[in-house]
Amino acid sequence: MKRSLSMLALTGTLAVGGLIGYELNARTAPAPVVTQAAPDANLSAGSRTQGQMVPAASSTYDGGRARTESEANTVQVVKDRQAGLVYVSVRESSASSAQAQLRQRLQQQLPFSLPDDGSGQAQTGTGSGFFVTGSGDIITNNHVVEGASEITVRLHGDKTEYRAKVVARAPDFDLALIRAEGLPAGAARPIPLGDSDNLDVGLKAVAMGAPFGLEFSVSEGIISSLERRVPVGTRGVQQSVIQTDAAINPGNSGGPLLDSAGQVIGVNTQILTGGTGQSAGVGFAIPVNTVKKLLPQLQAGKGGVIQTPTLGVQFTDLSVLSAAQRKQAGLPAQGALIQEVAPDSPAAAAGLRGGTTSKLQLDGPSGTQGNADTLNTDGDIITAVDGQPISEGDDLRRAIIGKRIGDRVNLTVQRAGKTRSVDVTLSAFSFPTSNQ
Repeated sequence: MKRSLSMLALTGTLAVGGLIGYELNARTAPAPVVTQAAPDANLSAGSRTQGQMVPAASSTYDGGRARTESEANTVQVVKDRQAGLVYVSVRESSASSAQAQLRQRLQQQLPFSLPDDGSGQAQTGTGSGFFVTGSGDIITNNHVVEGASEITVRLHGDKTEYRAKVVARAPDFDLALIRAEGLPAGAARPIPLGDSDNLDVGLKAVAMGAPFGLEFSVSEGIISSLERRVPVGTRGVQQSVIQTDAAINPGNSGGPLLDSAGQVIGVNTQILTGGTGQSAGVGFAIPVNTVKKLLPQLQAGKGGVIQTPTLGVQFTDLSVLSAAQRKQAGLPAQGALIQEVAPDSPAAAAGLRGGTTSKLQLDGPSGTQGNADTLNTDGDIITAVDGQPISEGDDLRRAIIGKRIGDRVNLTVQRAGKTRSVDVTLSAFSFPTSNQ
């Protein structure tokens, strides 16, 4: 017997980029356990045996089927947009691929071992996507297709598999554009893109995708929050996301989150688990305006990777220091204290300086001795980017990652107690160990 087992099982953690439903062939899988719901403790003994009629909610009827206004809207949205949903399958031929390495890291963190059929065959994974053009362009998550040696897609109601190729990837935003090949004329039905800046908490959210390899599935909820920031992409920069309680599970990655008008408002990407490795009612979607901003670059990508700029500095977030530590070193409450500037980086070209001599000793974990660290405190302190204050370190990361290569940014910098303005021209400088 075969079944699909999710790799997403990190206890109480944010399942970043782990929504692919990996299909591992288990020849001796245990039978599923079906549990009946327990009776309500507030019911009397008599009501349990006899039951009680409960008035139905106000609704209209269509051929004997109940239709509230909300139900009718959801049904119409699904009917109108289901042709734009894409079921994505990937195959990995190399154990060194990004997804194979992700799977290995997850296995090392899990409290149990995952089944292996011993065949040595390539692993397969599933995800979701949706058409954005009539020519077959499909948006999905980068973590769905990164490292895949083969990508195929299927459309709703059609078992035909079509090969797809990566047009471009944006790893720092966990987005990718793939293009299906050989589609019949008119088969690609793009879903219109909405405006994620014009949302309110409480609005309807409809998630479409292929959870656990189930090729077409719909869940409904609301927009739970528009104030969430979670690590997104390969660098894990904290970025704004849409939080929803619509069920999002492994395999939903890359699928659309729709509003009641049937417009895409987000791309399903992550879930917060409660130790189950599946939906706990807290899911996150990349805002569609991020997709709209990157789409022209993705379409012109020619199979490449959209690079984001860096400053080329290592810095310390002053907001994480205690008030006593900041007072001891004469540091402000907020800002990015530069520890090191990489040679030939944009920061170096602009004349930014790292710390050299002054040091602040930090306590080690739980106050243990021998685990202390020190900070250089005489480096430049970046307090604002383009006039926007830096209240925490991720403010600087978000400001830079949101720019394009070649853009100029104006930094407000404190040096030796004096404030100065520094213009920096950004580039795709490679500084693997940098904070920014």
